Amino acid sequence: MSRLVPERTFLAGKIIFNFGQSSIDCVVRRLSEEAATLEMQSGLGVPDHFQLRLAGRDILSCRVIWRSDRQVGVGFEQPGSVERPTNDGQGRSPDSLMRAQMLALRAALDHVPTGIVLLDDRLRARLINRSFRQMWHLPDQVADSNPSILTLLSHGRDIGAYEVPDPALEAHVKERVRVIEAGDPTPIDVRRTNGDVVRVQCTPLPDGGRMLTYTPVTDIVRFSDELKLLRDALENVQDGVLLLDSDLNASFMNLRMRRFWEVSEEEAATRPAYASLVSRAQRASAPDLAANELAKFPGKRLAEVKAGDHVRDLRTPDGRQIRAHCTTMSNGGRMLTYVDITDLNDKANMLERLATTDPLTGLYNRRHFLSSLDAEWSRFQRYYRSVSVLMLDIDHFKSVNDRYGHAVGDEAIKAVAAACNEGKRKSDLVGRIGGEEFAVLLPETSLSRAKLVAERIRKRAMAIRLNAHQVQFGITVSIGIAEASVSMSGIDALMGAADQALYQAKAEGRNRCIAWTPPPPASRAAE
Repeated sequence: MSRLVPERTFLAGKIIFNFGQSSIDCVVRRLSEEAATLEMQSGLGVPDHFQLRLAGRDILSCRVIWRSDRQVGVGFEQPGSVERPTNDGQGRSPDSLMRAQMLALRAALDHVPTGIVLLDDRLRARLINRSFRQMWHLPDQVADSNPSILTLLSHGRDIGAYEVPDPALEAHVKERVRVIEAGDPTPIDVRRTNGDVVRVQCTPLPDGGRMLTYTPVTDIVRFSDELKLLRDALENVQDGVLLLDSDLNASFMNLRMRRFWEVSEEEAATRPAYASLVSRAQRASAPDLAANELAKFPGKRLAEVKAGDHVRDLRTPDGRQIRAHCTTMSNGGRMLTYVDITDLNDKANMLERLATTDPLTGLYNRRHFLSSLDAEWSRFQRYYRSVSVLMLDIDHFKSVNDRYGHAVGDEAIKAVAAACNEGKRKSDLVGRIGGEEFAVLLPETSLSRAKLVAERIRKRAMAIRLNAHQVQFGITVSIGIAEASVSMSGIDALMGAADQALYQAKAEGRNRCIAWTPPPPASRAAE
């Protein structure tokens, strides 16, 4: 057999086993007198012992020392080789054993995804694995020449691999050399111009050398950057955000929420329990909660959050309205968001007032009055509960406008509106139906009780005194009263009945209350 010499090799070979019935094509790398590295499509089908045929050489008996997905490291057992390997290593020189182990180590390190550089005590590379060479596009002739660490770092600078401004490149390389010389094991993330991030760590070796590891962490750093971006965004949103872990301890609390709970950034970092936050100075409670119920609310609120998803409206001691959304997270924790809806509620209430009230008097407008009357009519039909209506009109209102002007007329309308509000009961509803016309809805009120309310309002209106052009004068109102009856077809009939009674009051001299009475039945012909 021709002499095998240690060298970097690239030969075609064939793995033969199963008594010559099976074979696998392979490429032989790093062939020496003792061992070789074989590369094939898959190393899974290679047996522990086989024969290796090389072109122009004898067949060698091999045993597997190590294996990976696509490579196996083998030692030679063929008697024709210079030294016959044995299981216990007897008869082999220390130098040959070292070479075999180094070959196995080098082959193994070539297949890890982490870049590895072994430096001697002079900080010159004695081993550079394939991942490092590919990561930094380092030519084999440079890698195999035992380059210094300065040469390796300068290579990265020269190919523009570092995401460092040109004026700072030299300082960056010098600083990296200083850190490696010092043997500082602190990991450093190096960003590359292609967007990748490599985590570099230096480990001092017992012989004075260094082991440098270059681990790709692009995805980890990207997720970390995205997480930081998300946290920064949550930190500055206008709504309060509180993240609780599965034990309901605060894992994140943004600026708005820290201000709400009066928690410092340092205290928030201690992950306070939600139970302690919700009990803090009664920062928020249920709206319109009785004083004797305040002490119980924190416990109820904690139970709500434990139960999971819900929406709860809260009120702060200074009257702000907060809408809290609780969402259950996949990790068993909770996300609470606090939205200040005070302004929204104020605007909604203002819009509702504009839509339902008369701007001059503040009374309900005609549309809202009729809508409320319709609801009471439904209850009357379903439960036969009494309901009555008063219709009011300011007497001789046209002459007030003509004599004193519309501004004084408006004052008269507002004065009568005030008289209606003062004379009605708490459950009654007053509306301005027309120019000087008003109506009062009296739920669950019979005709006799409605007369009492009407008379009270009439007397209050009669006591009104208005001033115009240094003249003081009074006004009066006429009131028609009607109670719902089963013979009526609906609210139009009820309003019509009260209106008829109002006209009758005016016809009888005004400043009086007249109750509507149904007309007598028509006489039968036989009578």
